[in-house]
Amino acid sequence: MKLRHLGEDRLLDQLLPSLPLGKTVVAGVGDDCAVVEMPATGRLFVLKTDCIVEGVHFLSGENPLDVGWKAMMRPLSDFAATSAVPQFALITLIAPKQTRVDWVKKLYRGLRRGAKRFDVSIVGGETSNTSGPIAISVSVVGFVEKNRWVSRRGGRVGDDLFVTGRLGGAIKQKHLQFVPRIAESHWLTKNFSIHAMMDLSDGLGVDLARLARASKVGFNIEMEKLPLTRGAKIDDAISEGEDYELLFAIPPRQSKRLQKDWHGKFPKLPLTRIGQLHQTSNIKHRTLLRGYVHFQNPD
Repeated sequence: MKLRHLGEDRLLDQLLPSLPLGKTVVAGVGDDCAVVEMPATGRLFVLKTDCIVEGVHFLSGENPLDVGWKAMMRPLSDFAATSAVPQFALITLIAPKQTRVDWVKKLYRGLRRGAKRFDVSIVGGETSNTSGPIAISVSVVGFVEKNRWVSRRGGRVGDDLFVTGRLGGAIKQKHLQFVPRIAESHWLTKNFSIHAMMDLSDGLGVDLARLARASKVGFNIEMEKLPLTRGAKIDDAISEGEDYELLFAIPPRQSKRLQKDWHGKFPKLPLTRIGQLHQTSNIKHRTLLRGYVHFQNPD
């Protein structure tokens, strides 16, 4: 059997249950970030690593400043999904020996620019040679207060589902220059009861299913309400990925106040109710419910 026969989620289902977890681990594999107890602090330690690969997450001719920015922003988007504060980062660069030094310097300028945006200190890393494409891995650590931590697992039947921003078309537009919704996430968890949350990186069709599965509930999407980027279609919003917006579940009694207060706090950023969590999924447009699946999507 080859990896293409399984796809990312089914592969992880086979690999992850056997990994050892200590007693201080609050959330391990299967969530946006790993979360570990910090005794007597009132905080949780948060860890995340992510990578971007040439030919998968960026093309060889794209601006290395933007490539560096994206490499830093991807794990920070997962910090937003956890409502955590990032603090330190480690950078691993794997590149062929014929890679131009000027390209690498510009890449690191992009990494530094992204880190500075969120007060993250780059404290080390690693470099290695390869005969294959360039890959950049960024590992970030930080913290979150215990009463503000959010995972994918807390969704409840009846919760309203919301997304920030607009979906679809990111591959052609913002995927190299997006800004993680860290500020929005912190505001949400400070003012509302967010039951479950994650960032949309592989497409709503894949990521919503992951949130529902983690919460052990079903869901219903109101397709006609999906907030589309100009020029995008519903199919793009469901399946393209790379949006890096927040998807979250909130008690319906708080939805009206959320929409009113959000408009006052973030007037330029749309917030849209797209559906609800149910006991079971009721999906009329099943052919649309897909997204990017590593090892199965074409390169």
